[in-house]
Amino acid sequence: MAEIHELSEILANQIAAGEVIERPGSVVKELVENALDAHATQIDILVEEAGVKSIRVIDNGDGIPTDQVAQAFLRHATSKISSRQDLFRVHSLGFRGEALPSIASVADVTLQTATDDAQQGVQVHYQGGKLITETGTNARRGTDITVTDLFFNTPARLKYLKSQATELSQIVDVINRLAMSYPDVAFHLVHNGKELLQTAGNGNLQQVIASVYGVQQARKMLAVNKHDNDFEINGFVSLPELTRSNRSYISILINGRFVKNYNLSKAIVKGYGSKLMVGRFPIAVLQIKMDPLLVDVNVHPQKHEVRLSKESQLMALIEEMIVQRFVNENLIPDAYENYMQGQQASYDEPEHDNDQFMTQLQEASVTFHSDDEQQSQDSHHENNEVAETPTANQSDLMIAQSKNDEVVPVIVTKSADLSEKSVKDFVAKYADSQSVQPFTEVANPVAAEDVTLTWSDTEVADDQRQDKPFPDLQYIGQMHGTFLFAQSPDGFYIVDQHAAQERIKYEYYREEISQVGLESQKLLVPIVLNYPKIDILKIQAHETQLEQVGLYLESFGEDALIVREHPGWMVKGQEEATIREMIDWLLRDGNITTKDFREKTAIMMSCKRSIKANWALNDYEARGLLKQLAQAQNPYNCPHGRPVLVSFTNTDMEKMFKRIQDSHESWVEYDNHPF
Repeated sequence: MAEIHELSEILANQIAAGEVIERPGSVVKELVENALDAHATQIDILVEEAGVKSIRVIDNGDGIPTDQVAQAFLRHATSKISSRQDLFRVHSLGFRGEALPSIASVADVTLQTATDDAQQGVQVHYQGGKLITETGTNARRGTDITVTDLFFNTPARLKYLKSQATELSQIVDVINRLAMSYPDVAFHLVHNGKELLQTAGNGNLQQVIASVYGVQQARKMLAVNKHDNDFEINGFVSLPELTRSNRSYISILINGRFVKNYNLSKAIVKGYGSKLMVGRFPIAVLQIKMDPLLVDVNVHPQKHEVRLSKESQLMALIEEMIVQRFVNENLIPDAYENYMQGQQASYDEPEHDNDQFMTQLQEASVTFHSDDEQQSQDSHHENNEVAETPTANQSDLMIAQSKNDEVVPVIVTKSADLSEKSVKDFVAKYADSQSVQPFTEVANPVAAEDVTLTWSDTEVADDQRQDKPFPDLQYIGQMHGTFLFAQSPDGFYIVDQHAAQERIKYEYYREEISQVGLESQKLLVPIVLNYPKIDILKIQAHETQLEQVGLYLESFGEDALIVREHPGWMVKGQEEATIREMIDWLLRDGNITTKDFREKTAIMMSCKRSIKANWALNDYEARGLLKQLAQAQNPYNCPHGRPVLVSFTNTDMEKMFKRIQDSHESWVEYDNHPF
């Protein structure tokens, strides 16, 4: 057995650094928190190469007395707590005494500091935990610390750092949270000479939010406040129309410390109730003050996780505060603003209303000009000349059209047109349309519940579809504008109309997006997208993935991006919403692959462009939808995996109505009633 011995101080500090100092953002957090604990009112953070090359933090705080500078670099040396009782009444951000020695053990650190009453300051230089020099200096009041060559002696940690954009985004996020925690402190963040954040330090939280998230977003945030005997809550929450795709925009600040607490975030969302769309989360900044005895911050070295003694009480208070805030608030979106947003994407050659109507009528009528069903199937498998032309109106149900078809639309503008020959021919032609079968009969149909395919599977091959043919559905009717009833020789079917068209459109958009680069639409008026600087950095890190799906973004100022053209498959009027949702995926998932990105985009487009519940369809539209569904590669599931249709076999129906039962006597014997 090896001899037990005490680790050296440097090695112990390097081990501690693994918990406290994970990345450059951790260094920035610890140094800025030290400045705040020293009562600084002005903090400058200068970063180069995302902090890997250098991090410099300058403050005008109390400074460190000359005779205590050496102690500041000793492990577990602190001026913030002295006894066990102090540990449970922590008023400062730091208290462990691990930050400075941990940083000095894995980097090159130079510190200049001076107090207000000192004759001169002191400068010390540490490298790898060893003191190199200590000299006097004419430093101003406060502390100026520079960290260079981070992780130079621990290459394993340096190896696992992310890209510069990712590491910089972590630093920006840290400073954003601290700036919102301390609006009375002026923060100035600069990276490679470029200013990323500057706050006034005048105590106005909404101005800080505007600096972090943008002025337009700050204008859509409402002030909230509430208190009881234990808690005092102040802050801002966004209107329900201003949301994000994840909870990362919810900042919970307890006694000036940013914490991550799922239950408190859940209480914020719960306060909105049904005002939020599913999967969307608000922007919120809540400053919560409480007795330090009610919160235990000594849970994790980074102090992001805390334990609360009266968490359920605080959750109820937050929820009640938000509910009451929206009771008398006008939540109707501004109509003019919505109109202007819809006009942002103007085309060089706008369509005339009459042209759009003719296009829609042609699409709606072409389904009923189809050739016999066998010829249609042959063209689908041999030359695949089925095209889809989505429009902004929900009347685009009948979207499958051969490129060679030429249809002359019948237009009725006044009552006299009803006597025209073209109108009479049109009526006569479709007088017997009720008898038209949507597609040819198929032997041995398979019930939907027997199929186990999901959207994540590779689509069903043609030869596989021949082994499991889709049933020959004859349309019966619609229920509640949501479900279609159909029958086939083997039973009864219920079809979810939204899921059915979602599958059809998904296969169309998946094909269109795979051919990205062939066509793009230039915008007469470019789209300007405003994002916080932290998101701009993340988006720029994924420019390649965006370009691979045909989306090119240009920088437009410090916190905005501009789009001058977009892929041709995007739906007119939904360009900005589509682009924003695509960007949300990248911000949320980060490492999403191009394949998954295209898959998600196709799913989103199909969902947005499909008919919804409570949408009445006429017989022609319903039959056209069932016909297109039969031609889909996988007609059994929508892209999200939900079933498109369910079936009741003839046997199932007979069992439900007791025509078939396991009884010891027949109905004839029971009541002498022959069937």
